[in-house]
Amino acid sequence: MQDKQPFSLQSFILIRRRSPYKYIRTLLIISLLVFWAACKTPAPVQSARLNNAAPLPATYHSTDQSAAAARENPADTAATATIPWETFFKDTGLKKLIRQGLDYNYDLSLAINRISIAEQRLKQAKNLQLPTLGISATGSSTRFSDNGLTGQSMTGAATHHYEDYTLQGQLSWEADIWGKIKNQQKYELQQLLSTREAAQAVRTRLIADIATGYYNLLILEKQYQVASSSLILADSTLQLTELLKFAGKANQLSVQQTSAQRQTVALLLPDLEDQISNQQNALLALTGAMPGTIGDHSDLDEVSLPGNIVAGPPADLLSNRPDVLQAEWQLKMAISKIAVAKANLYPSLRITATGGVESLKASNWFNLPASLFGIVAGSIAQPIFQQGALKKDYHIAQLEKENAVIAFRSTLLQAVGEVSNALTHYQKLRTQAEMALKQVDTLQSGEQNAALLYKSGLANYLEVISAQNNTLQASLNLAAIHGHQLMAAVEIYRSLGGGRQLQEK
Repeated sequence: MQDKQPFSLQSFILIRRRSPYKYIRTLLIISLLVFWAACKTPAPVQSARLNNAAPLPATYHSTDQSAAAARENPADTAATATIPWETFFKDTGLKKLIRQGLDYNYDLSLAINRISIAEQRLKQAKNLQLPTLGISATGSSTRFSDNGLTGQSMTGAATHHYEDYTLQGQLSWEADIWGKIKNQQKYELQQLLSTREAAQAVRTRLIADIATGYYNLLILEKQYQVASSSLILADSTLQLTELLKFAGKANQLSVQQTSAQRQTVALLLPDLEDQISNQQNALLALTGAMPGTIGDHSDLDEVSLPGNIVAGPPADLLSNRPDVLQAEWQLKMAISKIAVAKANLYPSLRITATGGVESLKASNWFNLPASLFGIVAGSIAQPIFQQGALKKDYHIAQLEKENAVIAFRSTLLQAVGEVSNALTHYQKLRTQAEMALKQVDTLQSGEQNAALLYKSGLANYLEVISAQNNTLQASLNLAAIHGHQLMAAVEIYRSLGGGRQLQEK
């Protein structure tokens, strides 16, 4: 039996020299395995929280019977959200303020400018599919030192100086194999649409804020009228009390109490004047104007409530309410971002072509075709050591999509709740208005009877003061309820997404 030779480094080298192809094949297999591992897409992130979505109801939860009847017969009238604001609001003064706000409000102007920025970014994204082209011209003049390494090696040469002139163009194009550029363009388009809906949300909010402020101004002015009329009545009662004291039918205490009641009413006027001035300034600020006074406008009693309010099914919010649409577009943006992050995991193919003219003498620069040169190259790049970071970007994009889903559902839930609350509030205010009107009629009648009995000596001053005070408070409350009804109608209109059409500028 032949003894085995001991293994040595020299024998290992000899073996490797005898089988170089086997070594190359091993390196190739390892490279392919590394390449395949780098291209492998990580598993998508799954979350159980996204499975707990509340279903969208068929109708709004509201005690408003008229709204419920309108929902049962939607063909009877148009949905409130689809009515233009010029038709929904009847008051001429209010329409004028809304037009000024839509033209000059700074927040809306900023939102519209953001749309222009998003449009430019979309144009930039569309250019990503186009090849990049660059043109460059270079010229150089070099003289080598006689004592330098290069100069010494050129001993005996005709010259130690040379010039080089080049004019070239370079074309580079990346093939969109995995849809990265396509999804980037889709992302920018969705960003534009989301920005438009954000501007729509600003617009609907602006219309609602102007209408609410206008109706609040009418409430304050109506309460000022009521307080002024009550002050006149208090003056008459004070004069009557002084006459009765002079005739010996009343005492000084009755005069003091009647005067205190008159002062209580008078104190309301400067406070209401202050609130009226502040509300006018706030309205003018919404229209982009300096503080001042509002022009001619209607009284509260002249403004009528809108007709039949048709809320429609909650599913209509998906197409009418701008903040819901904005959240939907942001969700689609998150999905496109996932596609881009996924495409970054795969190799990219880039083709480049360079061509031009080159010459060692400027006089021969354009000596064609001798000066022409050209290079065409293609490259496939696959990041290896950056795979960890790219995979994390992919996971982050999936988590951002999960956040977008949650945000969309939250926005939709909030929208349905706002409409339901607005419908209930509107109906309850209508019931309160009917009761408040009856209360004012009853108290005004009692006030008149108390005044007649006081003149006849059959009632004391406390009864008159109490009757006047009750009537004043009830009248102020009635004015507030009437104005709040108008505000509640505005809130229904806004929460349904009314007035969302963006005007072209």
